Amino acid sequence: MSSEIPFTPSGNITAPTPQNTPLQNAPIAAGLSRPTVPDITEDNEEEGEQEVSKEQAALLGMVQGRLASLIGKSSGYIESLPVEVKRSIEALKGVQVKQNKLHDQYKRECLALEQKYLQLAQPLYQRRHAIISGTAEPTAEEIEEGEKQSLEDDKDYTPIPQDITGPHEIPEFWLTALRNHVGISDLITDRDADALKYLKDVRLSYLEEGKPAFKISFFFSPNEYFENEALEKTYTFQDELGYTGDFIYDRAIGTEIKWKDDKDLTKEFEIKKQRNKNTNRTRLVRKARPTESFFNFFSPPVPPAEDAVEEGELDEEELEDIEDKLELDYQIGEDLREKVIPKAIDYFTGKAIEYEIIDDDEEQDFEDVDDDDDDGQFDDDSDEDSPPRRRGPPKGRGGAPAGSGNVNPEECKQQ
Repeated sequence: MSSEIPFTPSGNITAPTPQNTPLQNAPIAAGLSRPTVPDITEDNEEEGEQEVSKEQAALLGMVQGRLASLIGKSSGYIESLPVEVKRSIEALKGVQVKQNKLHDQYKRECLALEQKYLQLAQPLYQRRHAIISGTAEPTAEEIEEGEKQSLEDDKDYTPIPQDITGPHEIPEFWLTALRNHVGISDLITDRDADALKYLKDVRLSYLEEGKPAFKISFFFSPNEYFENEALEKTYTFQDELGYTGDFIYDRAIGTEIKWKDDKDLTKEFEIKKQRNKNTNRTRLVRKARPTESFFNFFSPPVPPAEDAVEEGELDEEELEDIEDKLELDYQIGEDLREKVIPKAIDYFTGKAIEYEIIDDDEEQDFEDVDDDDDDGQFDDDSDEDSPPRRRGPPKGRGGAPAGSGNVNPEECKQQ
């Protein structure tokens, strides 16, 4: 390793680091003084805490404002380097371009692999549907493999009697599987459940080989709620990969549901009395208003137009609301694609719930507890029956990589 002293360009401008940029010289600290906190006695302790909190909040706001104003601005370090060094920097950018192209190729091949293995899995999905619907009898080999897995999961498992024969439909299979997904269950109302009892299959498909877009299809038997035999949701992604090297979510397109009379589960109806101002006569009017429903999933939120955002037609609260809806919509689609469809039996039995991942930022709400404390029991105010919390969805449009799901985005997943 060389012991030469690192090059320092003229003008004594060095690369900004924590070591050479102390707080008093840092740009965000310029013009700011440290908060002064008065002495706090027992008599005015509460008042003092409030004053500290206000000063801390004010300081934080100022620092954040300064940081925002500095984003994208050069420190002057790169500009101060000799032309020979700048030449090497440009060469590094060229190397990075080649590396980015190689990574893009890798991600596109991963997508092609997903499509390939989905096709290979189609006979298995068809076999699964035949068993669920009761149109085919399980084989002895399938039952044996299933019981081996059940014994691994539960040592007290009781094997199925061997004298049972014939195909048998599994009632409400997909409704149960969807309800055992933490995020999807929040969308299903009691009214929705009656309609979802008619759901007989959920399938994944890709629109075109090599194209970053997938479709989720819900197939229903004839029912009293809508005329559609299938309700579909298509997720499309931009052709170009984003800075992080992942496909970027573009938009979602859902099926228009053809509701039968008075059966629209996405609306609530109420009777209102109206009075004519001229004749003073009254009449009853039936009005509809939107309501929460799983079937709103097929009417996805629309990303705001870029010009509307740039011109400030939407305030910050409205933009956050739209982004939250887009994030949730994207995450539900990804969870159906990555989890529920491939492992439907695990969601039906509830096994998959044990493997729900808790995000690191959610872990901050908890602290490690010694095994000796409380004899392993929760506090009285904890909810032992509450389901595991699901990981938050990736950030909105332009920041939601296709296939990111809840795993390392660098992994090449296979269906």
